[in-house]
Amino acid sequence: MNNAQQVRESVSKTYSRLAAPSASSCCAPGPKGEAAKIAGYATEELAALPGDAVLNSFGCGNPLAFGEVRPGDVVVDLGCGAGLDLLVAAGKVGPTGRVIGVDMTDAMIEKARANVARSGLAQVEVRKGLIEELPVESGSADWVISNCVINLSPEKDRVFAEIARVLRPGGRMLVSDIVVEELPDWVRSDPALHAACVAGAISEREYVAGLRSAGLDDVEVRHRFVYESKQIAAFLRSEEAAHASAASCCGGANTASCAPTKDDSQARRDRNVTTAATVEETAAMLAGKVWSALFFARRSTPVTGLVQ
Repeated sequence: MNNAQQVRESVSKTYSRLAAPSASSCCAPGPKGEAAKIAGYATEELAALPGDAVLNSFGCGNPLAFGEVRPGDVVVDLGCGAGLDLLVAAGKVGPTGRVIGVDMTDAMIEKARANVARSGLAQVEVRKGLIEELPVESGSADWVISNCVINLSPEKDRVFAEIARVLRPGGRMLVSDIVVEELPDWVRSDPALHAACVAGAISEREYVAGLRSAGLDDVEVRHRFVYESKQIAAFLRSEEAAHASAASCCGGANTASCAPTKDDSQARRDRNVTTAATVEETAAMLAGKVWSALFFARRSTPVTGLVQ
């Protein structure tokens, strides 16, 4: 098994654990269910959706908030999780449109399909697959969306290329994701912080360059939310709490085991917080270097050299 496969397997294990009722959110500070509330979704929008979809949302933004998705459009959601954005998109495309969710984690796919069935939406389909190798026909989508998922991929250039492949000419992309600047080496090397959507993230500049290299045009950042030190501290604390409870962020893109001993937990703290005496000091060091960005891009012309 190569490194990319190991990362994907660990991420999948993490999000299987996140599907458990007691799990906490990895990619947004706070307990389960809070991510959707602080990510830009309207209260009435969430109230109309199945509670399970809201509870199991781990995004860092609302990729549809600034979109122009219309009735009849085809929308593909990368890493759809329990289906929150699938349901929101379905309301926008209506019965004449189509929404396709792609996820690699069986537990999340099961939840998404249950939430879709509960909502009675015939225009939504959930497929199992990798975002680096989408089970979607080339040139078939009007929109590609994603919410705090691509940062977890060990092969982001492949993801960007797949976005370009599945979009039809004139098709557009709206992706909310975590980006970072100048992270210390210990953060980059901490597998647990990969699942917290920090260690595996790239810079905004690299993200934009990757989308352009994939053949996408009109690339821009439409919105930014820079995390303050207290919010980053919440990331770090939720990751430690998850380790202690064996419920969560500990294993994703990270370690395979999620039940460390007391000595293991102390060793992790000693290893990971080497440049700061406390979580608060570490968070202060990272403040201003971690943020959520909403990326827009358009496919103007057919992308050559790519096959499904």
